[in-house]
Amino acid sequence: MSVSVLSFTRPLDGVSGLLQVASLLGFTLLLLKAAQLYLRRQWLLKAVQHFPSPPSHWLFGHIQEFQDGQELQKLQKRAEKYPCASPRWLWGSKVTLVVYDPDYMKVILGRSDPKRHDASRFLAPWIGYGLLLLNGQRWFQHRRMLTPAFHYDILKPYMRLMAGSVHVMLDKWEDLIRQNSYLEIFEHVSLMTLDTIMKCAFSYQGSKQADRISQSYIQAIQDLSNLFFSRVRNAFHQNDIIYKLTPEGRWNHRACHSAWEHCSGTDRVIKLRKAQLQEEGALEKVRSKKHLDFLDILFFARMEDGSSLSDKELRAEVDTFMFEGHDTTASGICWILYALATQPEHQQMCRQEIQILLGDGASITWDHLDQMPYTTMCIKEALRLYPPVPDINRDLNKPITFPDGRSLSKGFQVSLSIYALHHNPNVWPNPEFDPSRFAPGSARHSHAFLPFSGGARNCIGKQFAMSEMKVAVALTLLRFELVPDPSRVPVPWPRIVLRSKNGIHLHLRKLL
Repeated sequence: MSVSVLSFTRPLDGVSGLLQVASLLGFTLLLLKAAQLYLRRQWLLKAVQHFPSPPSHWLFGHIQEFQDGQELQKLQKRAEKYPCASPRWLWGSKVTLVVYDPDYMKVILGRSDPKRHDASRFLAPWIGYGLLLLNGQRWFQHRRMLTPAFHYDILKPYMRLMAGSVHVMLDKWEDLIRQNSYLEIFEHVSLMTLDTIMKCAFSYQGSKQADRISQSYIQAIQDLSNLFFSRVRNAFHQNDIIYKLTPEGRWNHRACHSAWEHCSGTDRVIKLRKAQLQEEGALEKVRSKKHLDFLDILFFARMEDGSSLSDKELRAEVDTFMFEGHDTTASGICWILYALATQPEHQQMCRQEIQILLGDGASITWDHLDQMPYTTMCIKEALRLYPPVPDINRDLNKPITFPDGRSLSKGFQVSLSIYALHHNPNVWPNPEFDPSRFAPGSARHSHAFLPFSGGARNCIGKQFAMSEMKVAVALTLLRFELVPDPSRVPVPWPRIVLRSKNGIHLHLRKLL
């Protein structure tokens, strides 16, 4: 009997010993990780010791700045209180230097630091590694290849396509205001800019503005943008495996699939176009087209070694152009229309200028865009107040010294807050809407106004975006008088693009 008991307890003793060893090992690893995080925090504290900031919690950092819907207002207060830049702690061992000074911006944007690795990694599953996310030599090669796609001669024929999409949207608004003159415009404008992209990128015929898949794509992009920001700021969501198990991770997966559903149509277009180009004499036919679309130019593009884009690279550039080309432009147009709605005198002066230039607006051409100086001034002032991309980020790949002598080490993360720069009272005195800041001949710092970023990595499609904004604003002002909804004042909300937390609601009055 005693022998059998002993033989039974020996395995138990062995299991207990293994558990003790595992517990000890786990505790040791935990201590090592804690020590690593402590040393990392001490290094970060030393690195930012010359940059004062608001008080932060040792573990939760400045998380309170993101929780009460006052993030942008608190950024403005930082710019007023802490010169040039200040650290913002996301959690105990994660800090980024928020920059809002034009001299600092000029130094950073004049370098070749890569985009933040975590941001690129989180965005890549739904837009791929196109021009937005690439770094180093690959980015340089793609940039050189794609630059011809945004040449003036390529953009000029797009005016008719842009105007056509805007007219479809305005016709829809005329029908809607018969039922309710107050309208939330962000989704409508997003569908219009997506429609424009489909026509300019793929020579798509017809309108996508009433298409269910396009509406799902717009919603998916909004969800992905919100989820991206939530993930970047959550210490527990940095690991891909853990994130996929969370409710947000599963939501992100579903939103990606919704975006891919829209892109599957573009895949078919790409494959069809590629097959057509392989037919005898097809290249000559394409080159003789009245105008080339974005996809044509991608197929003709060659790197310095003579190679062309792979199918994966082609898809990534198309997805990037579709996302950036519609979402950032939609944000800009919506905020411009809102700004003009709040400034009836400036709105009327723009309208008069456009009426003299275009008459009833039946036709708008490339040459017209340079003949509306006051409207352009108002558009730029609205972009100052409401920059479509509120911030951009960099990982420093070498030490940096700023003009005031302060410096940062290699490996540090910096966030260039375009919104805080544009509202910095030391750069832009008197915060009110004032288009005269952009009057011809007016002087300002080269990096004080950056709605399309700056330096070598500035927005490659800025001329395309600015042209579409002018077309949309001009044709809208010819058709409607814009008045803000006093009961629903928009709350600017920094996502990948600048959105409004409660939408952008306008009262539209049809002009006779």
